[in-house]
Amino acid sequence: MNATQREVDAQLYVAAMRQDAAVLLDEGAPLIRYEDLQVAEHRNRVNLAWLLREVDAAIAGRPEDDVQAKVAMAGMSEALRRLEEIEAVGLAGEVRRVRRLARSVLSLCDHHGTLTGLRMCAVCDKPITADQDSAPYDMFRTSSGGPTSDAHARCMPPLPD
Repeated sequence: MNATQREVDAQLYVAAMRQDAAVLLDEGAPLIRYEDLQVAEHRNRVNLAWLLREVDAAIAGRPEDDVQAKVAMAGMSEALRRLEEIEAVGLAGEVRRVRRLARSVLSLCDHHGTLTGLRMCAVCDKPITADQDSAPYDMFRTSSGGPTSDAHARCMPPLPD
């Protein structure tokens, strides 16, 4: 497998992790059963283990004063702290604890993308590979006024007449 294929596989894996975590964090979703929550916890732990390794590898070799690396290390520390939390009392407490794990998954997915340069389409949430046309997606802007992400050219909404 060449480096490009590994990068695409990583993008797809990260996209799947994001989707899985987003489902758990959906406030409008019906109450989850305890057994399903246990499965979600296990998936989040596996995902965090992979992300911690990948983000750590992406940080390696960066200058000591690299801001993105420092922010990612803070996210990694928080994820490690959340992994050490003991089981909460009651289903509602467990849901909150497992949702914190899911938030760490989303956070480390963001750090992974920032550190590796992997880009996800803001519209379809699929990887943007080097051979695909993309454009800034500025439906939502940051406080500084810049675009927040990219999208496939084919996913962009049509311009108004």
